[in-house]
Formats: sequence, structure tokens, C-alpha cells
Amino acid sequence: MTENLQLFNTRTHSVEPFATREPKHARIYVCGLTPSAESHIGHARSFLFFDVLRRYLEHPRNGYRVTYVQNVTDVDDRSIATAQREGTTYDRVVARYYDAFKASMHKLGVRDPDAEPYATHYIPQIVEMIAELLERGFAYVSEDGVYYRVAAFPRYGALSGKNIDQLLVGARIAENEHKDDPLDFALWKFARPDEPSWPSPWGAGRPGWHIECSAMSRALLGVPFDLHGGGYDLIFPHHENEIAQSEALMAEPPMADMWVHGGLLNFEGRKMSKSLGNFEPLSALLERHDPLAVRLLFLQTGYGKPMNFTEDSLAGAVAGLAKLRRGYDALQAPHPGVVAGVDEIAVAQPVDTYRERFFDALDNDMNTAGALGVLFELVADAARDPSAEVRREAAELLREGLDLFGLAPLLERPLAEAAVVDPAIVGRLAARLGDLVHVNGAGPEAAIAAIIEARAAARRAKDFGLSDRLRDALEAEGVVLHDAKDGTTWTLAGA
Repeated sequence: MTENLQLFNTRTHSVEPFATREPKHARIYVCGLTPSAESHIGHARSFLFFDVLRRYLEHPRNGYRVTYVQNVTDVDDRSIATAQREGTTYDRVVARYYDAFKASMHKLGVRDPDAEPYATHYIPQIVEMIAELLERGFAYVSEDGVYYRVAAFPRYGALSGKNIDQLLVGARIAENEHKDDPLDFALWKFARPDEPSWPSPWGAGRPGWHIECSAMSRALLGVPFDLHGGGYDLIFPHHENEIAQSEALMAEPPMADMWVHGGLLNFEGRKMSKSLGNFEPLSALLERHDPLAVRLLFLQTGYGKPMNFTEDSLAGAVAGLAKLRRGYDALQAPHPGVVAGVDEIAVAQPVDTYRERFFDALDNDMNTAGALGVLFELVADAARDPSAEVRREAAELLREGLDLFGLAPLLERPLAEAAVVDPAIVGRLAARLGDLVHVNGAGPEAAIAAIIEARAAARRAKDFGLSDRLRDALEAEGVVLHDAKDGTTWTLAGA
């Protein structure tokens, strides 16, 4: 058990210390993809977060061995319908979309799960679990399949906070369903003509969506296990139904001690939808954009918060990457010397204090935005410190933080890819600004940093005329500023 990390537990609706049942072994199950269509940027956000959580648990600060399971729902109504429409088989449809998804995950630097169970590979375990539910009175056989009896499970709705009586208002049984109650859900669907099927004691068919995860998590991790994850949209009904199925068969619930959910993602201010014309396959988006910028963008928003993905926000992430890359190089370079008009300073805090603040942010419900802010602050402060030892320690912490976030490949890129500044810019800026900010003798990056710092001071003093003049001087030299809550970054126009 780690003494530090705390996460919001959807099961208890509170932030709690993360703990494991086996010493230093974290068992995690995350609901994976249903590959019946193209994956999208919302999928990327969810799996990127759990990738970073896994990395942090394995980091020496926590020292966990992690068993990470992420399933594949490889047969469902949509994959069957697509196969029938295209004149092919459901497994070929799944292979096509899942291969594209995996390629995108690799581009994004998301590590493969320790286990990727396919639902159709666990039919015996699924059938066994359904038989147990039938035996204990939590399920029944009907004309079109086997259903779970929701009324038999008194805790139904506890995860999502939904009330059964309220759920029943307006609930209906579809004409093609033969169940006792509108809230009951399918455990096993009897086969229809030309559909894939597997044998069972009740008739040939295929599993319902929810039973797959209950059976596979039990088979691969055992119950109870430590953490169950997924997107916010899975809380109800999928995760609610998983709990009902699993805990009905357990002497001592819960199924999972902690439930962690990622927030919803909009695309350009709206829910992603092909009908709205704002849906882009993840594979296509990653052809147009730097995968590391996508990672950084998602880390700049709390994992549980709703987020709006825009092209402008991604451009800001590109600028952030460039700032980090240049900063790393500056920390390893000889100190550039005093910038006239800007004091040469020692870092405001020892590097160990930045380290402590960085990890404190992560321990506080994986506040990756706060942790990134510490790294940006470190880069800005330490690059101006005259001590080579301080800059070396800062560079080490920056690399460690970027590695934990899956952004370390940024540091292997040539600095040219972070935009090289013409050294002659210093003289031109000095001529433009005169005595407003003295930059003679500084390197180009340090001169730009000094002007940005002076502009920030002017804005704090509400001297917006000076602020605009400083910005215009930079823009005249092709330096484009990007203002954000955690500070100002810059890029070169056209870079």
C-alpha cells in the first residue's frame, strides 16, 4: 500500500488512499474497446490516463508490480451488423478496427496491457458464471435468452447513485425482448439466423455485454481486486451491472475496492458524432497531429473533468512541448550569462522542493495538470540559475517527470524540431525595445524569456499598453505567444 496516492473512488463517492490487498501488487481491470467501428479521441483520453496511472504506480516512489487487464468486446450487435452489411465475418470486422486502434495506441506511447482477454475466448467462464447466477436465483431463462433479475439485488444503483424506482419511470420492454422487468438485462442472447453462436446449457447463443467483464476480471484477477477503471459513460449501466452480477456471487463484496472513471470529452464544443460532422477517426487525427502533443493536452486537464478538444488547444500543447524541449536543452547548456534588466537569480526553491510539489500533485488524485505546472515553473526558474549543479538536478527531474508522463521521447528529438531561433533576433529586439527591457548579451531564448517576464509584470500592474508593445515586438520577429492559466509559452510563426 502506498502512503501517498489518493484517488476519487466512484464507489464511495470520495477521495481515498489507494490500497492493495496483496503487498505491492496492484490488480487493475479497465474496460477496453468494442472494435465495431473506428476508435476516436475520446478513447485515447481514457486509455492515456490509465497508462499514466500505471506508470506512476510502478515508479520507484510507489514501487508496485501492476497486473493490468484491458478487455476486448469482440462480438456484439454492431460488429455482427457490420459484417452482415459487408458480406464478411464479425471477427474480420473486429480485427480491422482493433488493429487500427492498437496502432494508434502505440503512436501515443500507450503500453500494451498485461492481458487483453477477448470475450469469445472466455465463453466457458461466462457460461459458468451465468449458471451460478441461475442457481442462486439472480437470473432466469426466457424465450430469447437468459436475463439478470435486477430486483433480486438490493444494492443496485449504489455506484451510479440511481434509484430503481426512478429508473423504472418511462422504462419499457422492447417488442423483441422477453424479460420480466424493464431493468433486467441480458446475460446470454439466444442465436438468431446467420449470427455467430456458442453452445450453452440453455441454447446456442452469445454473451451479453456486461457478463463478459465480470467473468474475465474474476478469471484473470480474482475478486475482490484493487481497481476497476473506465470512462464516465460506463458507470451506468455497464459498471452497475458488473457489480450486480459479480457481487451476487461473493461472500464478501465489493467486486473492486476502488472504481476510477475518466471524464467525458467533447470535440470542438460538441459531443462527437458522425451525424454532426465532428467525428474524426483517431488514426486520421494522429496523422495530422503530433501524438506527444495529444498526450500533453490531455494531461493538462484533470482526468475526471469534462474536456473540450479543439485545434487551438492542441496548438497550445505543441507550444508547450517546444518550451519543455528548449528548456531541457537550456538546463544542460552553459549558463548564458546576465540578461541586462533581468536579475540573475537562484531558483526560488531547492530542486528537491519542486520534486516534492510535483509528486504531491500526483498524489492528490493524479493532478497531472498541477504536476506539469511544476515542471514548467522549474524550467523557467532553473534555466536562469547560475549554478551548474542546480541546472543538472533540474534537468534530471524534468526527464524523470516526462518519462512518467510518457513524454520522454520528446527529449530524443533534435532541438531543431523545437524551433531554432535566429541569434540575430537579440539585436533586433534590443533596437525595438530600447530601455524597456535590456537584452543585449543574452542568448535568443533568454532574451525572449526576459521579454515575456516583463510583459507578465506589466499585465500584473495593469499596464496593458506596455504589455501590448512587448507582445508586438515579439510578434514582429515571428515569436507567437500562447497565454494559458499556467503561464505563457511561445512558438515561432510557421514552425
